[in-house]
Amino acid sequence: MAIAGKRRARVFSAAHLAPNILTMLALCAGLTSIRFALQSRWHMAVVAIVVAGVLDGLDGRLARLLKGASKFGAELDSLSDFVSFGVAPMVLMYLWSLQALGGVGWIVVLTFSICCALRLARFNTALEDVDRPPWQANFFTGVPAPAAAGLSLLFVVVSFDAGDTFWRAPATNAIWSLIVAFLMISRLPTFSFKKIRIRRDAVLPVLLVVAVLAAALASFPWYTLTALLVLYLASLPFAARSYRRFAHGEAGSLIGASDESEAEDLDAEDGEETQQDRAQPFPGPRDGGT
Repeated sequence: MAIAGKRRARVFSAAHLAPNILTMLALCAGLTSIRFALQSRWHMAVVAIVVAGVLDGLDGRLARLLKGASKFGAELDSLSDFVSFGVAPMVLMYLWSLQALGGVGWIVVLTFSICCALRLARFNTALEDVDRPPWQANFFTGVPAPAAAGLSLLFVVVSFDAGDTFWRAPATNAIWSLIVAFLMISRLPTFSFKKIRIRRDAVLPVLLVVAVLAAALASFPWYTLTALLVLYLASLPFAARSYRRFAHGEAGSLIGASDESEAEDLDAEDGEETQQDRAQPFPGPRDGGT
């Protein structure tokens, strides 16, 4: 019976493997992007990174939905993110523009990849913090790796429709890549979009927006992708303001709770003193007279 139980324990359902399968597909997409970049197939290289980003956004949510999250899956996801969003975009950028700068361009590539690794390590460490307020789940610290990969390729995407006379300039791309790299390891709060709740009366409009967005991606993919990246950049100041509002609200509630506890302590002390005064006799000649 014990042997049969051990054999059953080694069997996993396909549902529990589905998130890891999506993670592996995202990793394959990131590696395939490197292959397309080596072949100078820039459009396909960008598409492969976008596919990796979509799959990365699905695997974690599917794991939570199916209750199939595991330590193995989390480690695999981090490794996939580093390759797909820390290495593949910079290989593309180096071959597309930065290699004209020689050693300086390679320093930019290394800086971006290292910042991505540090950002992922900090994210994994933050997950173990059990003292974080619940509202902080609505925010990331720094720009997440998939978004940073998309932002680093912004000039590449723009050049597909606007031409690469300006957008392919090595110095411009080097500066922009460094800005995005430091945004990853910054303390800037960004929206996580994990806790979005859609009201019942807003379901149909949301589905309509998704359909229109899909049609726009099919008809004008690079314009649409550029607009999405610009909208994400525009959301950064609003995320910082929203984070400060939550933090100030938490600080105010803590101060209010502290004041209430101090008031309760003072009331208790006043009550004790009143009872002591009632129990104490009036002063006699030995207590206060001359």
